[in-house]
Amino acid sequence: MSAAFRKAAKARQRPHRERAQPASRTKLGLLEKKKDYRLRARDYHKKQNALRALQKKALDKNPDEFYFKMIRSELKDGVHVIKQPKDEVTPEQVKLMRTQDIKYVEMKRVAEAKKIERLKAELHLLDAAGSAPGRHLFFVDTEREVQEFDIATHLNTVPELVDRVYNRPTVATLQRETLKGATDPVHLKKLAQQRKNQYDLLRQRIEREKAMFVISQKIQTRKDLLDKTHKVKVKKETTSGPAIYKFKFQRKR
Repeated sequence: MSAAFRKAAKARQRPHRERAQPASRTKLGLLEKKKDYRLRARDYHKKQNALRALQKKALDKNPDEFYFKMIRSELKDGVHVIKQPKDEVTPEQVKLMRTQDIKYVEMKRVAEAKKIERLKAELHLLDAAGSAPGRHLFFVDTEREVQEFDIATHLNTVPELVDRVYNRPTVATLQRETLKGATDPVHLKKLAQQRKNQYDLLRQRIEREKAMFVISQKIQTRKDLLDKTHKVKVKKETTSGPAIYKFKFQRKR
């Protein structure tokens, strides 16, 4: 009971309050309290301990001591910064890396070339978007035949299918079989859009394959320049081709 009574008595007692700055000393500023003194003393002792540790470290230091940070660091704006080591590569290692780069680029180029051939086999390059309009010449003997010339009759098909450059059956085929594929305009428009998208994809792949071929040529040229043979530049490097050098002929043993 006594412990509980003391705890209850402490809960009701007034908190201790330090006196404020007297009115006559207001010009001197706030009066330092014990909590302020405690913070100031802790900071002071921390700095004194750090100074003593540095003094002890300086007294115990070996004048002949060496460590790598003495030569691997530099002072920038008052701060020691570790120097980044430079990669030292031999010419043989550079040639090997260039060979690996060429193999990787060539592998990607061959993959693109196979995709291009697959797309060409599917599309057959018919009605390519952006290509020049095709020309179909018919030869006749007289001017009368020119005036009476009828394309549908000459091609043996119906007039509705004359504008087609593919899947243009003859009249005999139409009489024997029904017209296969889409015939309504909406479906034809949808198929034309899909065909246009496929040709756009083919064009992008062809451009990518050409770019990879140029990259592989430029890498091979830089690899050849690693040889110590005397060489003269004949043509500057461009975006569509590598630089051209003429090497002095040397007989190989």
